[in-house]
Amino acid sequence: EVQLVESGGRLVQAGGSLRLSCQMSGFTFDEYAIGWFRQVPGKEREGVSCINRRAGTTYYADSVKGRFTISRDNAKNTVYLQMNSLTPADTAVYYCAVRYGDLDLRPFLYDYWGQGTQVTVSS
Repeated sequence: EVQLVESGGRLVQAGGSLRLSCQMSGFTFDEYAIGWFRQVPGKEREGVSCINRRAGTTYYADSVKGRFTISRDNAKNTVYLQMNSLTPADTAVYYCAVRYGDLDLRPFLYDYWGQGTQVTVSS
């Protein structure tokens, strides 16, 4: 059974940092992309960053480039999202997701999703 479990979200002050984790299990193949997405109520889900599990190549949305870093630990089946210089605009529920394909930040391409973790940045 495929499972994705996010953790690490909490309340943080503007300018602060957080590291989100996505624990993955149940995947048969090792060639896939893991993405981080975020969503605010009333808005569409937005792609933040993604990483290729095997090659480690990454891609970022312009809104987070230079502030967020995605990484993976294949031995632990975990993907991380290090978020620095947070602003209130980063407040959202953050989801990790997996697709068997190339790096892409379009949510509809992803097949498996976690339940999300809330990140709140206070001003």
